[in-house]
Amino acid sequence: MAERPTVEQAWDRFHRYGPYGLLAVSVVLAALTADALMSRTDVYVVGVLVLAALALQLWWGRAQSGLSPPWPLSGVYYAAQYALAFVLTWCNPFFSVYAILGYFGAGRLLPYRLARVGMLCTAVTMAGAQCGSGLPPTTAMNWVAFGALYLLHASLAVLFARLERREAEKARTQVETIGELERTNARLEQALAENAGLHAQLLVQAREAGVADERRRLAAEIHDTIAQGLTGIIAQLQVVTSTSESRPETARDHLASALALARHSLGEARRSVHNLVPAALAEDDLPEALEKTVARWTERFGTRVRFTVTGTAEPLHDEVGATLLRIAEEAMANAGRHSGASRIGVTLSYMGDEVTLDVRDDGRGFDPLALPPYRGTDGFGLGGMRSRAERIAGTVTVESEPGHGTAVCARVPLVHHG
Repeated sequence: MAERPTVEQAWDRFHRYGPYGLLAVSVVLAALTADALMSRTDVYVVGVLVLAALALQLWWGRAQSGLSPPWPLSGVYYAAQYALAFVLTWCNPFFSVYAILGYFGAGRLLPYRLARVGMLCTAVTMAGAQCGSGLPPTTAMNWVAFGALYLLHASLAVLFARLERREAEKARTQVETIGELERTNARLEQALAENAGLHAQLLVQAREAGVADERRRLAAEIHDTIAQGLTGIIAQLQVVTSTSESRPETARDHLASALALARHSLGEARRSVHNLVPAALAEDDLPEALEKTVARWTERFGTRVRFTVTGTAEPLHDEVGATLLRIAEEAMANAGRHSGASRIGVTLSYMGDEVTLDVRDDGRGFDPLALPPYRGTDGFGLGGMRSRAERIAGTVTVESEPGHGTAVCARVPLVHHG
């Protein structure tokens, strides 16, 4: 089924083929009334002018070539068409059917001010054709009729000119709006293309960040489990080496401790690789796991450690429990290796919407300001504890002073076991 033409297409067809049709109708009407309204001379003049009108229309059809009518060429065409229509209507009033083209072509072919002039001139032709005697009027009554008809046509011409201008402005506004929408769409497409590029770049960066974060996690796990386990094994084996001959039973006990520590470290290494919770939390909750860890640590290193729980213990998310357990192990290891402490206190506190872990010792202490600045990517020691806490939106603070021990405080959100 063929599509119906738009209003613009219909008007384009009228302006292209309408003059031929109206001229043909006028010729037929003039021929039917020639005996009553025209002399022989008028007939010859009309014949010549009709051929001129046809030639003018054929020339104009080629001149515009389907494009918008160029100015001032369009003005020449309008003036020639008007002159032909005026003279033809002078010869026979029925040629006013052809002259009516002056109304339809003025707004399309002439600038706005000249279009009004063209319509007023066309009103003269139309009023003369309708006043009763043709052009020029022959009687006073004909002149009165001509004047009244001219006022009517002139008023309608001005009204239609304003309406046409309003429609033209509306059409121009629509074109400008469409153009703005097209430019906006182009900008949106460009922005979407840029966003797609940024998204791809962010994916690459996220992948790289994920790899780097996983490396830091494994490095921290190795430091907190395997490295500490190996340190403990070395310490046990050193005791075995020094007491194997004088005290064989003591040597065997330390050898058994070294073997148990090696097995425990191997299990922790496997859990670290698979990102599992520490073995201490596999069956026990955090307070019980910390209590057993403190007991093992006391037995292994001989330093007296006191563990305390305050508040009402609640089941924690695995990541929260693992983070606090690893921070406690690292803080006690630091105290054992560096502070020379004789007593260590570990306090786990449930405080509403957060959990705190405090590890205090009576060792030699240090100046926190003398430490290198924390970069947020440190994998070991105090930096490692901070990194672990920050992964779950927590914080780690260190208070220490030479000769007055060290206090490590970790504060993390209380997230229940999911």
